[in-house]
Amino acid sequence: MANAQSELVLLPEMPFYPWIAATKPFATEKWEAAVEAHSSWLKRMSDLAPALVLSSRPVAQRRNEGFIWDEESGYRPVHDKYYLPDEAGFWEATWYARGDLDFSVAQAGAARMGFAICTEIWFTEHARAYARQGIHLLACPRATERSTVDKWIAGGRAAAVMAGAFCLSSNRSGEGSGLDWGGNAWIIDPDGQVLGLTSREDPFITLDLNLEQAEAAKSTYPRYVSE
Repeated sequence: MANAQSELVLLPEMPFYPWIAATKPFATEKWEAAVEAHSSWLKRMSDLAPALVLSSRPVAQRRNEGFIWDEESGYRPVHDKYYLPDEAGFWEATWYARGDLDFSVAQAGAARMGFAICTEIWFTEHARAYARQGIHLLACPRATERSTVDKWIAGGRAAAVMAGAFCLSSNRSGEGSGLDWGGNAWIIDPDGQVLGLTSREDPFITLDLNLEQAEAAKSTYPRYVSE
């Protein structure tokens, strides 16, 4: 990433500890270990400077908190995950509480951006609302399995079109916590074209994005259609 001189880096959902929601019941010591691991890694964000860093992490209040980190302002919490699955491998509602129903726009450098953490990408009314707020980037850090990759890419394409924005996603990869993670991070343009996908052979992608393309997309179909 340093070699690519990235201006923005998106990491997967809660990336700095094994996936805590793989099993239940809730365990206080495991949650606290995950919080501490993420706090420790946040001290190393300067290793990625001057890039902005986007991801999510567990916090003491038992939330999954989306954040932006940059060299000038440091850590900024911007969105708590609201939509929480609760099923085998993904006992998220068991492990932490939903945040407020707040899908506000955040500023990330020159870009206006919104968060859709993993499952939230399927609640497409928020992508449409983000379009009305004029976002350029829709960030989707996620933790999803290999068996569902095609479905998730389809969801990312739809979200990009509805938001009229570049949809960026980063995912866990390989095997861990008893799950086969899907990888396949993506960059998708405002009209749903997949510009890049990662793989186990090519785990990183870096592209130059023209924010004016997202600006222009807001006045084209289907974004201009009145509700």
